Amino acid sequence: MDYKDTLNLPDRSFPMKANLVNKEPEQLKEWEKEDLYKYIQKQREEAPLYVLHDGPPYANGNIHVGTALNKILKDIIIKYKTMRGYNAPYIPGWDMHGLPIEHKVTSQIDNSENISKLDIRKKCRKYAEKYFKIQREQFKRLGVRGDWDNPYLTYDFGYESSVIKVFSELVKKGYVYRKRKPIYWCTHCETALAEAEVEYHNHTSHSIYVKFQDNNDPKRFFIIWTTTPWTLPANVAIALHPDYEYVEILVGDEHWVIAKELLDSATKDMGINNYQIVDEKKGRNYEGIKTQHPFMDRLSEIVLADYVALDAGTGCIHTAPGHGEEDYQTGNKYNLPVISPVDDSGVFTSDAGKYEGLFVFDANDKIVSDLKDHGYLVAADKLEHSYPHCWRCKNPVIFRATEQWFVSIDHNKLRDKALEEIKKTKWYPYWGERRISSMIADRPDWCISRQRSWGIPIPAFKCEKCGEVVLSGEIVDHFASLVEKHGTDIWFEWEAKDLLPDGFSCPECGSDTFSQHEDILDVWIDSGSSFEAVVKQRPELRFPADEYLEGSDQHRGWFNSSLLLSLVVEDKAPFDIVVTHGFINDEQGRKMSKSAGNVVDTQEINEKYGAEILRMWVASSNYHEDIRISNKIIRQQIENYRKIRNTIRYLIGNLSDFNRSDSLPYEKLAEIDKWALMKLNILIKDVTKSYEEHEFYKANHLIMKFLINDMSSFYLDIVKDRLYVEGKDSETRKSVQTAMMEILLNLTKLLSPVLTFTTEEVYKFLPRDYRKYKTIQVENWPEYNKDYFDENLDKKWKKLRAIREDVLKALETERNQKNIGNSLDARVILKAEKKETEELLRDYTRRFLEDFFIVSQVEIDSTVEADNIHKGQIVDVVVKKAQGKKCERCWKYSTDVGKDEQYKDICGRCADVLKKFY
Repeated sequence: MDYKDTLNLPDRSFPMKANLVNKEPEQLKEWEKEDLYKYIQKQREEAPLYVLHDGPPYANGNIHVGTALNKILKDIIIKYKTMRGYNAPYIPGWDMHGLPIEHKVTSQIDNSENISKLDIRKKCRKYAEKYFKIQREQFKRLGVRGDWDNPYLTYDFGYESSVIKVFSELVKKGYVYRKRKPIYWCTHCETALAEAEVEYHNHTSHSIYVKFQDNNDPKRFFIIWTTTPWTLPANVAIALHPDYEYVEILVGDEHWVIAKELLDSATKDMGINNYQIVDEKKGRNYEGIKTQHPFMDRLSEIVLADYVALDAGTGCIHTAPGHGEEDYQTGNKYNLPVISPVDDSGVFTSDAGKYEGLFVFDANDKIVSDLKDHGYLVAADKLEHSYPHCWRCKNPVIFRATEQWFVSIDHNKLRDKALEEIKKTKWYPYWGERRISSMIADRPDWCISRQRSWGIPIPAFKCEKCGEVVLSGEIVDHFASLVEKHGTDIWFEWEAKDLLPDGFSCPECGSDTFSQHEDILDVWIDSGSSFEAVVKQRPELRFPADEYLEGSDQHRGWFNSSLLLSLVVEDKAPFDIVVTHGFINDEQGRKMSKSAGNVVDTQEINEKYGAEILRMWVASSNYHEDIRISNKIIRQQIENYRKIRNTIRYLIGNLSDFNRSDSLPYEKLAEIDKWALMKLNILIKDVTKSYEEHEFYKANHLIMKFLINDMSSFYLDIVKDRLYVEGKDSETRKSVQTAMMEILLNLTKLLSPVLTFTTEEVYKFLPRDYRKYKTIQVENWPEYNKDYFDENLDKKWKKLRAIREDVLKALETERNQKNIGNSLDARVILKAEKKETEELLRDYTRRFLEDFFIVSQVEIDSTVEADNIHKGQIVDVVVKKAQGKKCERCWKYSTDVGKDEQYKDICGRCADVLKKFY
């Protein structure tokens, strides 16, 4: 007789090979055919709302691993919240305007300076539309669920109109002003930049010490230190701290003025060894002294400023109000001229004298050389330091005074309100609160005008008669109503009179002849207005949103602009929770770049391994910090995925003949099965806590630990005999299957937000009476059942597992010594030193202990002595050859093999099973 036919071997229908690359696109087509998003929203239409508002990525190029991380994180949250019983809509969005898109378009046009703004805008619109569609398909390929047919796009007429309405609120409430002041300026992109659009990188600058001669005392010189020689043509003052002590030192026949605390470091840098202190006084005593500019025909005044620091230099600060924010404030205080002799492309104008026509950074060497030739250069060196660069083109930026539009951060206590709202918001990780608070506390007024083409125009007009620049709530509201019907291209197509309200005239001179200003709004106004344009406008959403989730750079970007604009319009933050993720580096923690050859391509992973692997990588990463990825890390995720899949396959395979009606009540379950359910419930509790705290990597770790430690290498190994050998419909087998079905159902749900394709595949393999919906994504999240937790059971099984470790080590030693083959060849004798340990073991049947240790026979003997006794942590173990013959059905050795007349080559237990069930 072939006994294999009498065993309950696992069904193999669920494939071992995932074939994700081919199956995932098939699943996506099925979801699209079923209109899954609409189906899920219908199922949850009466449920409480949870709104995660999508920050819009630029419609520029293919998605990369960073944008994939962002979208997958959001998808995990949306799917988790849905299963937790919420109506969790997800409206994806794209930032269709801005410099990244315009820069890409103009770089592809020969002589782009000769093309009209309107033509540039048309090309930008076409480019953005192309990449929005490409990115939409790429995000869908990742398994991200959303209303992809109805996204929000910042160039849609309705969205643009909403942005202009938000801008109108800024204007009407007095936040907007126009002024000539220094701002970050990118000479490559030829536009103003907000602080949020500047990033810091290492840069090598000149480091020079320069003498300014006292106009009334030709022997006295004020020594300044600067790393920007190119700003010296704009110098009009030298700032000293009023309360610091300054010394005059005699160098040759000259008196040099230097802060006392910096004397040693400054003289060392300047190579001055021989000097004598001849005078000492407070900085305030020098106020008002005039010095001669080293090479410009003007005087530079000694002024006082509290920001003068003693960390470097001389304590005498070169001051150019046209090239620095603090310099500008000091200039206002002393009514100093604002000189900024630099054009849009960073080239000196005629106001810079003989440096006219030179690019500012190229002029550094010339200026240093001239200072040396004229005897005003004290010392010169090079310094590598952190310097502001343009976020888009990565070139160093300059500070340059130009006429710009600003939003006042302190008007109507906006800054204070923002800091209060930040305290009310929940931040993940917690340090996000501190980071954005410092950025809000320290930020200057917001420069909102840009000298570019692709964006929403600032609806300001210039009176052709008197030159007055006009911007009012009436004008902006009227423009918003026109844009809602016609879009913002009309600003570049229509005449001014057609854009203004009927009968509008200049408030200064009464003229009705105007021309349009050509500045556009900072793109952060666009995206920062999404709370108004999307969250408040879409009927399926509500304001404020529950959650915003973006990269940590958005503390100074989207989070910042959204918060400020929402406070102006709604007097509250647009979010309750803010979650940030880090940036992505390679395996060694280095920034990824094509030149370094360490870029990991999202599309390549999808095509080679499947999106599920990328989703696993996201879920296993502590995304609150910078995250690492490499081919090696991806291979680790593939291995983890295989472990998950194999465990699920084993569970499914052993439940193919199990239905809900076969399930046993909890009280009838075997103790080990109760233990398994207890461990499952602990897992549910801990994973749910991790999800609630946005720590998905902890949830992933808990699940993997449960699968490997509790299931694969323990529980599922122990119960194999009961599953395979016992009668198909026996209660002991149904007990295992009852526990396994609970494990399969709940484990699949716990994995569902991450392994969205695989869990959908598993769901189809469940018995029909366990499937309530078309998709697992609307099943309810597992609930912790406190009745399953038994403290005594937990304590007892911790000790049993420790005993098992002692036995397994002994078996492994004997196997290595060739005394046994596999563990079923063995009989183990356990010696317990402690009485309570022996009593614990004697509470269980020999049959249970044999299955528990996966051996053929177990004895408990506290007096046993043997040469090969293995000393364990809790028990000592003697391993001997099993007694009797090997059963041809269960493969255990037994002394009763052959005693049954009908079945001569199997054990008594197997013979009883065959007689009863077959």
